[in-house]
Amino acid sequence: MDWISTITFDQLAYSILMLGLIREGMVFALPDTIAGPGGWLIDTQPED
Repeated sequence: MDWISTITFDQLAYSILMLGLIREGMVFALPDTIAGPGGWLIDTQPED
C-alpha cells in the first residue's frame, strides 16, 4: 500500500494525457473496421 503514496499528480495527469493521445493515434492509424464508425475496437459512431 506504500507504493500508492509515491504516485504524484503530475504522473497521473501525464498518464491520462498519454492514454488520450494513444486512443486518438489508434483512431487515426487503424482502418475504420477496427477503429472508426462501427469499429469493433473503438466505435466512434454516436449512440442513437
